[in-house]
Amino acid sequence: MESKPVPARLLNASPPYGHIITHEKWRGSTLLQSFKGSVKMIFEEELGVVDFCLSNKTCVLYVSESDQVAGNNYRRKIVRFRNANSGLQAVVIVEKTRLSEQYFSGLQKFVVLELGLTLLPVSNAAEAAQLIAQLVLGENKENPFGRKSVSRLLEPVVLSLVQQIPGVGKVKAMLLLQRFPSIHQLSRASVHELEPIVGQATAQHITAFFHNQFT
Repeated sequence: MESKPVPARLLNASPPYGHIITHEKWRGSTLLQSFKGSVKMIFEEELGVVDFCLSNKTCVLYVSESDQVAGNNYRRKIVRFRNANSGLQAVVIVEKTRLSEQYFSGLQKFVVLELGLTLLPVSNAAEAAQLIAQLVLGENKENPFGRKSVSRLLEPVVLSLVQQIPGVGKVKAMLLLQRFPSIHQLSRASVHELEPIVGQATAQHITAFFHNQFT
Protein backbone atom coordinates (compact mmCIF):
# COMPACT_ATOMS: atom_id res chain seq x y z
CA MET A 1 0.00 0.00 0.00
CA GLU A 2 1.33 3.40 -0.94
CA SER A 3 2.23 5.69 1.96
CA LYS A 4 0.05 8.76 2.21
CA PRO A 5 1.56 11.81 3.90
CA VAL A 6 -0.27 14.01 6.34
CA PRO A 7 -2.03 16.76 4.32
CA ALA A 8 0.19 19.80 3.79
CA ARG A 9 -2.26 22.09 5.54
CA LEU A 10 -1.81 20.06 8.73
CA LEU A 11 1.97 20.24 8.48
CA ASN A 12 1.54 24.02 8.65
CA ALA A 13 -1.17 23.92 11.31
CA SER A 14 -0.58 25.60 14.62
CA PRO A 15 -3.34 24.70 17.09
CA PRO A 16 -4.23 27.37 19.65
CA TYR A 17 -2.57 26.89 23.01
CA GLY A 18 -4.22 24.03 24.88
CA HIS A 19 -5.69 22.42 21.74
CA ILE A 20 -4.91 19.19 19.85
CA ILE A 21 -5.86 18.23 16.30
CA THR A 22 -7.40 14.79 16.84
CA HIS A 23 -8.29 12.02 14.40
CA GLU A 24 -12.06 11.69 14.10
CA LYS A 25 -11.90 7.99 15.03
CA TRP A 26 -11.12 8.92 18.65
CA ARG A 27 -14.34 10.91 19.17
CA GLY A 28 -16.19 9.56 22.23
CA SER A 29 -13.38 7.15 23.17
CA THR A 30 -12.22 6.32 26.69
CA LEU A 31 -8.89 7.94 25.87
CA LEU A 32 -10.47 11.30 25.04
CA GLN A 33 -12.78 11.13 28.03
CA SER A 34 -9.67 10.70 30.19
CA PHE A 35 -8.45 14.18 29.25
CA LYS A 36 -11.23 15.62 31.44
CA GLY A 37 -11.05 19.00 29.74
CA SER A 38 -7.31 19.53 30.29
CA VAL A 39 -6.96 20.23 26.57
CA LYS A 40 -9.51 20.87 23.82
CA MET A 41 -9.92 18.76 20.69
CA ILE A 42 -10.15 19.88 17.07
CA PHE A 43 -11.43 16.84 15.15
CA GLU A 44 -10.09 16.08 11.68
CA GLU A 45 -10.84 13.09 9.43
CA GLU A 46 -7.82 13.39 7.15
CA LEU A 47 -4.88 12.72 9.45
CA GLY A 48 -3.72 9.59 7.66
CA VAL A 49 -1.99 7.25 10.14
CA VAL A 50 -1.50 10.07 12.68
CA ASP A 51 -3.72 10.02 15.79
CA PHE A 52 -2.95 13.46 17.26
CA CYS A 53 -1.19 16.58 15.93
CA LEU A 54 0.22 18.65 18.78
CA SER A 55 1.72 21.42 16.63
CA ASN A 56 3.25 21.92 13.20
CA LYS A 57 6.28 19.93 14.40
CA THR A 58 5.07 17.09 16.62
CA CYS A 59 2.44 14.37 16.32
CA VAL A 60 1.42 11.24 18.21
CA LEU A 61 0.97 7.71 16.91
CA TYR A 62 -0.94 5.64 19.46
CA VAL A 63 -0.49 1.87 19.86
CA SER A 64 -3.11 0.35 22.16
CA GLU A 65 -3.06 -2.95 24.02
CA SER A 66 -5.49 -4.42 21.49
CA ASP A 67 -3.30 -3.23 18.56
CA GLN A 68 -0.37 -5.24 19.92
CA VAL A 69 -2.38 -8.37 20.69
CA ALA A 70 -4.03 -8.31 17.25
CA GLY A 71 -0.76 -8.64 15.33
CA ASN A 72 1.69 -6.47 13.40
CA ASN A 73 -0.63 -4.05 11.58
CA TYR A 74 0.47 -1.27 13.91
CA ARG A 75 4.06 -1.75 12.70
CA ARG A 76 3.00 -1.10 9.12
CA LYS A 77 1.24 2.05 10.30
CA ILE A 78 4.41 3.36 11.97
CA VAL A 79 6.58 2.49 8.97
CA ARG A 80 4.13 4.27 6.64
CA PHE A 81 4.43 7.38 8.76
CA ARG A 82 8.23 7.23 8.89
CA ASN A 83 8.46 6.78 5.13
CA ALA A 84 5.95 9.49 4.23
CA ASN A 85 6.33 12.31 6.75
CA SER A 86 9.87 13.50 7.28
CA GLY A 87 8.67 16.96 8.30
CA LEU A 88 7.06 15.87 11.58
CA GLN A 89 8.55 14.53 14.79
CA ALA A 90 6.59 11.46 15.82
CA VAL A 91 6.04 10.37 19.40
CA VAL A 92 4.86 6.75 19.54
CA ILE A 93 2.82 6.19 22.71
CA VAL A 94 2.39 2.52 23.62
CA GLU A 95 0.09 0.88 26.17
CA LYS A 96 2.31 -1.41 28.25
CA THR A 97 -0.05 -3.61 30.29
CA ARG A 98 0.15 -7.08 31.80
CA LEU A 99 -1.41 -8.43 28.62
CA SER A 100 0.83 -6.53 26.18
CA GLU A 101 4.08 -6.56 28.20
CA GLN A 102 5.34 -9.62 26.34
CA TYR A 103 5.36 -7.61 23.10
CA PHE A 104 6.96 -4.46 24.51
CA SER A 105 10.67 -5.28 24.19
CA GLY A 106 10.35 -6.13 20.50
CA LEU A 107 8.19 -3.08 19.86
CA GLN A 108 10.64 -0.83 21.67
CA LYS A 109 13.59 -2.06 19.61
CA PHE A 110 11.56 -1.76 16.40
CA VAL A 111 10.43 1.83 17.03
CA VAL A 112 13.58 3.26 18.63
CA LEU A 113 16.45 1.26 17.16
CA GLU A 114 15.20 0.37 13.70
CA LEU A 115 13.05 3.42 12.90
CA GLY A 116 14.74 6.04 15.09
CA LEU A 117 11.46 7.36 16.53
CA THR A 118 10.54 8.41 20.06
CA LEU A 119 8.66 5.82 22.14
CA LEU A 120 6.89 6.50 25.45
CA PRO A 121 5.11 3.70 27.39
CA VAL A 122 1.90 4.22 29.38
CA SER A 123 -0.07 1.79 31.53
CA ASN A 124 -3.61 2.89 30.59
CA ALA A 125 -5.74 5.50 28.80
CA ALA A 126 -5.74 7.88 31.78
CA GLU A 127 -1.94 7.92 31.91
CA ALA A 128 -1.82 8.38 28.13
CA ALA A 129 -4.16 11.36 28.33
CA GLN A 130 -2.03 12.93 31.05
CA LEU A 131 1.12 12.42 29.00
CA ILE A 132 -0.36 13.81 25.79
CA ALA A 133 -1.70 16.83 27.66
CA GLN A 134 1.76 17.41 29.13
CA LEU A 135 3.30 17.14 25.68
CA VAL A 136 0.86 19.50 23.98
CA LEU A 137 1.00 22.14 26.72
CA GLY A 138 4.79 22.01 26.72
CA GLU A 139 5.00 21.97 22.91
CA ASN A 140 2.69 24.89 22.19
CA LYS A 141 3.76 27.17 25.02
CA GLU A 142 7.05 28.79 24.14
CA ASN A 143 9.57 28.65 26.96
CA PRO A 144 13.07 29.68 25.86
CA PHE A 145 14.53 28.58 29.19
CA GLY A 146 12.97 25.09 29.33
CA ARG A 147 14.00 21.91 27.59
CA LYS A 148 11.55 20.25 25.23
CA SER A 149 9.15 18.07 27.17
CA VAL A 150 9.52 15.20 24.68
CA SER A 151 13.28 15.09 25.15
CA ARG A 152 12.99 15.22 28.93
CA LEU A 153 10.48 12.35 29.00
CA LEU A 154 12.51 10.27 26.56
CA GLU A 155 15.81 10.34 28.50
CA PRO A 156 15.11 7.42 30.88
CA VAL A 157 13.71 5.32 28.01
CA VAL A 158 16.83 5.81 25.87
CA LEU A 159 19.13 5.28 28.86
CA SER A 160 17.42 1.99 29.65
CA LEU A 161 17.61 0.85 26.03
CA VAL A 162 21.34 1.61 25.70
CA GLN A 163 21.98 -0.48 28.83
CA GLN A 164 20.64 -3.52 26.95
CA ILE A 165 23.86 -3.50 24.89
CA PRO A 166 26.33 -6.15 26.24
CA GLY A 167 29.02 -4.55 28.40
CA VAL A 168 27.19 -1.24 28.81
CA GLY A 169 26.02 -0.33 32.32
CA LYS A 170 24.40 2.87 33.52
CA VAL A 171 27.64 4.88 33.76
CA LYS A 172 28.83 3.94 30.28
CA ALA A 173 25.34 4.53 28.88
CA MET A 174 25.31 8.06 30.31
CA LEU A 175 28.78 8.77 28.89
CA LEU A 176 27.73 7.50 25.48
CA LEU A 177 24.57 9.61 25.41
CA GLN A 178 26.55 12.71 26.36
CA ARG A 179 28.63 12.19 23.21
CA PHE A 180 25.88 10.69 21.01
CA PRO A 181 22.54 12.23 22.15
CA SER A 182 20.28 9.91 20.12
CA ILE A 183 20.07 6.19 19.34
CA HIS A 184 20.40 7.07 15.67
CA GLN A 185 23.73 8.85 16.22
CA LEU A 186 25.02 6.10 18.49
CA SER A 187 24.12 3.40 15.97
CA ARG A 188 26.26 5.14 13.34
CA ALA A 189 29.31 5.62 15.56
CA SER A 190 32.47 3.74 14.62
CA VAL A 191 34.65 1.65 16.93
CA HIS A 192 37.29 4.38 16.65
CA GLU A 193 34.81 6.98 17.94
CA LEU A 194 33.48 4.76 20.72
CA GLU A 195 36.77 3.36 22.02
CA PRO A 196 37.93 6.48 23.95
CA ILE A 197 34.61 6.50 25.83
CA VAL A 198 34.03 2.83 26.71
CA GLY A 199 37.17 0.93 25.70
CA GLN A 200 37.88 -1.32 22.74
CA ALA A 201 35.92 -4.42 23.84
CA THR A 202 32.69 -2.55 24.66
CA ALA A 203 33.05 -0.42 21.51
CA GLN A 204 33.08 -3.63 19.46
CA HIS A 205 30.04 -4.93 21.38
CA ILE A 206 28.15 -1.73 20.55
CA THR A 207 28.87 -1.78 16.82
CA ALA A 208 28.05 -5.51 16.67
CA PHE A 209 24.78 -4.90 18.54
CA PHE A 210 23.55 -2.28 16.07
CA HIS A 211 24.86 -4.21 13.06
CA ASN A 212 22.80 -7.23 14.13
CA GLN A 213 19.70 -5.06 14.62
CA PHE A 214 19.79 -3.80 11.04
CA THR A 215 20.90 -6.96 9.22
